[in-house]
Amino acid sequence: MEHDTLAKLLSAMKNAESRGKLELAVMPVSRVIKQVLEILKKEEYIKDYELVGEKRTVLKVQLNGTINNIGAIKPRYPITLADYERYESRYLPAKDFGRLIVSTSKGVMTHIEAKAKNLGGALLAFVY
Repeated sequence: MEHDTLAKLLSAMKNAESRGKLELAVMPVSRVIKQVLEILKKEEYIKDYELVGEKRTVLKVQLNGTINNIGAIKPRYPITLADYERYESRYLPAKDFGRLIVSTSKGVMTHIEAKAKNLGGALLAFVY
């Protein structure tokens, strides 16, 4: 039994990017993983992803080589609207460069969307 499938996916993506691979297959798949991948696709860090296999249990991610660093944030710190600046400076290399991925009561989104909607939540990952 795996404990943190999101961390496993993000680590595999980082390793594949550093080796110049264009595709990655991972399993197991969860709702949170799909939501994080949708954010990465929307922010153009990955090309696309799709579920494959008989029971749609394998996820194929198409990389485009734009990820410098990506990772899960452990422990999953609870964050309020006033805390975003502190965590941005901790996990991102520069202001307005990269994204924090946050799980809020309105769903998984980037820290920029969460600040615009005045939402706090729990930090899941960072990417730049």
